[in-house]
Amino acid sequence: MTTAETTHDHHDEGSYLTPKYGVMGTIWDWMTTVDHKKIGVMYLFAVLFMFFLGGVAALAVRLELLEPVRVAADGTITGQLFGPANPESIATGNNIFNRLFTLHGAIMVFMFIIPSVPAALGNFFLPLMLGAKDVAFPRLNLFSWYIYVVGSLFGVFSIILGGVDTGWTFYTPYSTTTDADHWRVLLMVLAAFVLGFSSILTGLNFIVTTHKLRAPGMGWFDMPLFIWAIYATSIIQVLATPVIGITLLLLIFERLFKVGIFDPALGGDPVLYQHFFWFYSHPVVYVMILPGMGIISEILSVHARKHIFGYRAIAFSSLGIAAVSFIVWGHHMFTAMGELASTIFSALTFLVAIPTAIKMFNWIATLYKGSIAINTPMLYALSFLFLFSIGGLTGLPLGALATDLHLHDSYFVVAHFHYTMMGGTVIAFLGGIHHWWPKMFGRMYNERAGMIGCVLVFIGFNLTFMTQFFLGTQGMPRRYASYIDEFQTLHVLSTYGSWILLAGFLVHLFNFIHSLVAGPKAPPNPWGGLTLEWETESPPIEHNFHHEVLVQHGPYDFDTVVPPHCDEREFPLPETPASH
Repeated sequence: MTTAETTHDHHDEGSYLTPKYGVMGTIWDWMTTVDHKKIGVMYLFAVLFMFFLGGVAALAVRLELLEPVRVAADGTITGQLFGPANPESIATGNNIFNRLFTLHGAIMVFMFIIPSVPAALGNFFLPLMLGAKDVAFPRLNLFSWYIYVVGSLFGVFSIILGGVDTGWTFYTPYSTTTDADHWRVLLMVLAAFVLGFSSILTGLNFIVTTHKLRAPGMGWFDMPLFIWAIYATSIIQVLATPVIGITLLLLIFERLFKVGIFDPALGGDPVLYQHFFWFYSHPVVYVMILPGMGIISEILSVHARKHIFGYRAIAFSSLGIAAVSFIVWGHHMFTAMGELASTIFSALTFLVAIPTAIKMFNWIATLYKGSIAINTPMLYALSFLFLFSIGGLTGLPLGALATDLHLHDSYFVVAHFHYTMMGGTVIAFLGGIHHWWPKMFGRMYNERAGMIGCVLVFIGFNLTFMTQFFLGTQGMPRRYASYIDEFQTLHVLSTYGSWILLAGFLVHLFNFIHSLVAGPKAPPNPWGGLTLEWETESPPIEHNFHHEVLVQHGPYDFDTVVPPHCDEREFPLPETPASH
């Protein structure tokens, strides 16, 4: 891709980070900005703060599970982290445990992982990669940010008031009867409801931007695969999110006005709630993972300096995953359906493996004979391939009726979910942040510290959740505050793993802070990428490009094009260009 000069010159512009006013004026400028880059940065720091809150809750859960609760003959209690140490307090401690894992799930799903890649990295890079000056509806983009803030505040207020213990899925009748005399549950449900509007508006904005604001010369199959992933994600957001919005609204009405919709005590059907919830929530699993897959496509191609293998197959597999995601929700409710329906949903579940395997095999083929750079983004991409493969393969016994009967509601499900969501989305998110950090903030980070942090995250994650597969197969149920003594060794290993995981995240935090304060200035194209975001400055100017963009080559043509701003001696072209 390249740029061509026109009369639209922006040579005198500073970067989007350059303050134009005093302190208060700069704050007001950020609060009222319609610049997609600033909105993306605000999303980034907001979702990272919510990640911190959800992580604290997770660490507290793991601390409680370090030792089972025991009551000695003399009444002495050991192993209880929450509540006063007397036999009557065990129920209170268990209630606090329930609130913590509910908060962990609700925060991580609705306030962190769903908006993490699309709203933060997608907002920042989608217009840049398309060669556009901004998204299609800049003011709507700012509005969606404020909706996200309001929704998150409702959730935080619920935490301040004592939290909820309904489970992050808000299953009825728990969510209609728990704390009936308090607003906590309503606030958390309202938080998820409001956050849905932010998701819908963001998805709508991205779809229109992709259709209407591509640079001249950029056809559909000239787009980076990250754009394809965000586009498929946006379709799911627009089509599926209204379902959960209506469902949560009905839940609020039932709780406030005792309308019998889901609560069996009022003549409602709790299984109906599960159908509505999972019709949204299973597609939203791919809202979480598809953008991460797009990041991996970018990282592998750039840092292996090789044309992506099977471009069209990867692009269409993103749309295929989006389509299949709408017809597999029933596998969350095998025990609530008849044999025929369960069999059909079990068979449909295995369809998801096909487009996912297409991506996986094409990524591995991309690495074959590539000039692989071992750095932090590539380490995270390789970690993704390993961890997400485990997450995908362990989903097969949960989709099969015979094995799911034993593994359902066990720690096997917890481990599978985390290998898919954290081993997939969060690992890809971390890889994407390291890949695009120099472009976003114009500073390089310490590469050695980045790789150390990645290794710690990889070791800590596997120690935390690999042990939970064994716990699940041995019969340890999830959502329990205590357990029999035979499970303690594996729980201890899992808790120790969470501490190593924390250490890895802290290394990254200090590395990024050091980068912002004292990191060396980043060149426009530190990795030698060919997509359009590498043609602008680091950090980008306010209008993204000095000139109007004209696309003249593909995003992964490493065998025929020297990357922009790069020395030809450092990026020699092959003598005989390969054909793709």
